[in-house]
Amino acid sequence: MIAGRDPLELFHEWVDGPNVVLATATADARPSARMVLLKGADERGFTFFTGYESRKGRELAENPRAALLFHRTDVQVRVEGRVERIPAEESDAYWAARPPASRRSAAASQQSQPVGSRAELEAAVAAQPAEPPRPERWGGFRLIPDTYEFWQHRDDRLHERHLFTARDGGWDVVMLQP
Repeated sequence: MIAGRDPLELFHEWVDGPNVVLATATADARPSARMVLLKGADERGFTFFTGYESRKGRELAENPRAALLFHRTDVQVRVEGRVERIPAEESDAYWAARPPASRRSAAASQQSQPVGSRAELEAAVAAQPAEPPRPERWGGFRLIPDTYEFWQHRDDRLHERHLFTARDGGWDVVMLQP
């Protein structure tokens, strides 16, 4: 039974991997979607990290709403809501926990910007110190859900769909037709 459940608890039951599709849009509603690595899903929201000047970072600055799509065989979960930058201290803590090579790559990369060659990119990484500080242009975002949709495959396309919508500190739940 789905009605009456906490959607975050249900999310953790249904989703078993960190890779997620993140959909953003520009201020004039041009959509874009890509895979990102989800680093947290708790009562505060869904956390991921990127370059603030990357395409997704710029789109989130222009239009601070996004959608996440989690998929596994016969199951999908969609989460939509507003997005905000997380505090610098949280970005610093995650940065410090990343492998050194990942920190050097992120510090060197001007994410989403053109580069002349692979050799140029590798040289920029090689020029980084062994322990680069977190660049101001890199950090975390958190999507604060206002809707969840749980979809489960059923034979004959009679899929099970439930939409949770945030209301007054709780959740309204409706069943949707397939």
